[in-house]
Amino acid sequence: MYPVLFYLFAAAATGFGLNLVLQRHPLYSALSLIGVMASLASLYLLLGAEFIAAVQMILFAGAIMTLFLFVILPLPLLHGGEEAGWRRSRMVKHLGAPLLIVLLSLLATVIDRQFPPDSMVRFGTFPGRTADIGRQIFLYYILPFEAVSILILVAALGAVVLAGKSASKSD
Repeated sequence: MYPVLFYLFAAAATGFGLNLVLQRHPLYSALSLIGVMASLASLYLLLGAEFIAAVQMILFAGAIMTLFLFVILPLPLLHGGEEAGWRRSRMVKHLGAPLLIVLLSLLATVIDRQFPPDSMVRFGTFPGRTADIGRQIFLYYILPFEAVSILILVAALGAVVLAGKSASKSD
């Protein structure tokens, strides 16, 4: 059952990734990126790394996509139509697909030589379980953990102060 789920989520991640690159509207690209992140989180769950899967969904699909959609992209771009098309050169049109096939075959050859067939992934044996990570953080890395939390708090306060200054200047 695991290989079937692996191939299903890997195909979904690949499909969403292609859709991400091929979309012309930024909102649809952002939704495709969320699909890629969800598929990767599902692959992490298959490996038994539920903490990394949760961090993948919360951090990337939640926070970064919210930042991308509502802060980085300006509103006219979000509500505007599709991007203007551009014309490809003849060289790109005729050599693009064959060169992509050559690149992918070289990449497959290198990966096949680097990883012998007997080095299979053992599902559910990933050492990133939530209890193990929590034990490591709170027993051995408590000082760096607290230092990072203070840095994040200072960064959030700085963002609030800067947003307040820019809002008062626009009034």
